[in-house]
Amino acid sequence: MELSSISSQVSSQAAAQFSAQMSLLLLKKTLELQTANISGLMQPVAPVSAPSNPPNLGTSIDVMA
Repeated sequence: MELSSISSQVSSQAAAQFSAQMSLLLLKKTLELQTANISGLMQPVAPVSAPSNPPNLGTSIDVMA
């Protein structure tokens, strides 16, 4: 093998590795931003309160029609 082809292969592999690392970094940053956005959307949601219906209301279904 020639020295120039070896250096070309090494350079190509280094560029591919750098590209893969940057893609992974971009994916991590995107996931962090999505998590922050979802957290911001979920904070104002009020918790569901228990229904204030009488205890006998809604406990049975009349299937005769």
